[in-house]
Amino acid sequence: MAYLNHITEAIGNTPLVKLNNVTEGIKGTVLAKVEYANPGNSVKDRMAIRMIEDAEKAGILKPGGTIIEGTSGNTGMGLALVAIAKGYKCIFTLSDKQSKEKMDVLRALGAEVVVCPTNVAPDHPDSYYSVAKRLNEEIPNSFYPNQYDNMSNTAAHYETTGPEIWEQTEGKITHWAAGVGTGGTISGVSKYLKEQNPNIVTVGIDTYGSVFKKYKETGIFDENEIYAYATEGIGEDILPKNVDFDLIDTFIKVTDKDGAVMTRRLAREEGLFVGWSSGSAVYGALEYAKEHLKEGDVMVVLLPDHGTRYLGKVYNDDWMRQQGYID
Repeated sequence: MAYLNHITEAIGNTPLVKLNNVTEGIKGTVLAKVEYANPGNSVKDRMAIRMIEDAEKAGILKPGGTIIEGTSGNTGMGLALVAIAKGYKCIFTLSDKQSKEKMDVLRALGAEVVVCPTNVAPDHPDSYYSVAKRLNEEIPNSFYPNQYDNMSNTAAHYETTGPEIWEQTEGKITHWAAGVGTGGTISGVSKYLKEQNPNIVTVGIDTYGSVFKKYKETGIFDENEIYAYATEGIGEDILPKNVDFDLIDTFIKVTDKDGAVMTRRLAREEGLFVGWSSGSAVYGALEYAKEHLKEGDVMVVLLPDHGTRYLGKVYNDDWMRQQGYID
């Protein structure tokens, strides 16, 4: 009989889908790595299971323990699935800008959700980073994966996502693009692909209000670059250890509006019901492709999560009008 022993065995081996309608006027081929095909509907499933298994091997996480993590939602979803499979409890801290759907689904999976203010500095005691660290210190037999600086994040993509893309494109990939948040996805995949072909170009997608693009171009961490933005899952006001700037050739910044509008286009024109950061990734990748892609080139852009996380935002006409994103 063909069956999986647990839902976590369904992680990985996601499809590569050609974009046909949003790529008008672009030379070359643009393919989307559809990560919502993972059981937790996001790319974060891959590193969630790797971080937990590495912690178990190191003796950091013991039976009956509690997983405590700061998340924008998707990492929490992946960790919750792994926790159910392995018998752990979960507590997740989220910033209050995250969608209600993300919070509801984490609670549905049995996790405790602690909502923290968005507009505070990362080292502020009320930030979702600080609250997660404090809870880890206070709760016995708990584990704080810290997806931002835990290098198991990058390793998961070096060992799974990168090889999948290389095999699926039969080594014909010339450009690789992805949104940058924790940095594990883009860095792990880029490391693997560049080992196969050092000429592959890696394009990081950033958002306005984030420090990544300027830091890559100048080496300066400019706090003046930091301000509140609405897009979830990409950009940071810190420099996570998983972001390897040497492996990212260039950054493209995308506005909240451009990302949101492209998200809706992907649903209507490509049948890809994806999340907001997926729209941002595609918009930024296509902006780069317009100038740099040639006939015969193959660009792969990663779509991190599913549209069900954003029903109250990007896929809500009233909300989109209130933001000024649509007429």
